[in-house]
Amino acid sequence: MPMKPETILGLSAKFMESRIFLTAAELDIFTLLIKHPMSAQEIADKIQVTLRGITILLNALVPMGLLEKKDEKYYCPAEVAALLSKDSPTSIMPGVMLTVGGWKRWSDLTEIVRYGSQKTRPSVFDSSEREQETFIGAMHTIAYRLAPRIVAAIKPVAAKKLLDIGGGSGSYTQAFLEAYPDMKATLFDLPSVTRIAQTRLADTDLIDRVTFAAGDFYKDELPAGHDLALLSAIIHQNSPEQNIELYRKTYRALQPGGRLVIRDHVMSPDHTQPTRGAFFAVNMLVVTREGSTYSFEEIKASLESAGFTKINLIQPDEYMNGLVEGFKP
Repeated sequence: MPMKPETILGLSAKFMESRIFLTAAELDIFTLLIKHPMSAQEIADKIQVTLRGITILLNALVPMGLLEKKDEKYYCPAEVAALLSKDSPTSIMPGVMLTVGGWKRWSDLTEIVRYGSQKTRPSVFDSSEREQETFIGAMHTIAYRLAPRIVAAIKPVAAKKLLDIGGGSGSYTQAFLEAYPDMKATLFDLPSVTRIAQTRLADTDLIDRVTFAAGDFYKDELPAGHDLALLSAIIHQNSPEQNIELYRKTYRALQPGGRLVIRDHVMSPDHTQPTRGAFFAVNMLVVTREGSTYSFEEIKASLESAGFTKINLIQPDEYMNGLVEGFKP
């Protein structure tokens, strides 16, 4: 990026588009317009907002490509509605709404950098059950698209029993079981989360191959007897010491010869690449007490401390799709 004055000033104003979009999401504009176009006055009356405010907001959404305007009525393009209407089966709105919460947390970034974690809000992982459902839903919008590609990269051909640690909505459990009909799985997560996963998988033909184990991996031992364990998007919320303890628990849960696969950001040694990982480390600074992103060298050292051997980078990281494996001797 050439560092011209215009470039830097543009960087300082990037928040504008994001805030316009997030406000539209909070007001659920895209769901409102999925069935038929409406005027600004109709929208103002429907959602009880000011006419001036909603008109200016709607007009700003048009050049962003999120709405269209004709004869003083606003339309939501079909491809936008498919992603941003809460009623759409392909909606990514849970992820967007998670970002709405992130906006408020990131507003404290200067104070957090200045004074440290004692000034942070409670961790997103300590949220209410309703916020937790939003978080799990947001993770699912990412995972269900990414999971089949991750499973293909892992190639767990010989594995028969998967332990999905912090398995969330069950997206990865589902992807593994669909790809490998002889595999069974244990999904381990907090009680409220395993209920979400059980409800989501109840109508699939996979449900009889899944054991739902409720617990807290910070406090409890993991279910034993598995030959493959997955830690997907978990280690970034932890300190190095917390990760070593989690790896030790995973080691004990695996059979001899068992394999642990970590899916997460895997940073360059200087922690500046990939760009998304460097930005995500800032998110962990804001929303967790001790979390960060880690390099392959750091992950490898922690795994070795827990007893794992034959540690390899299966796939380099671009968008939290880095994969590291280690084996229990």
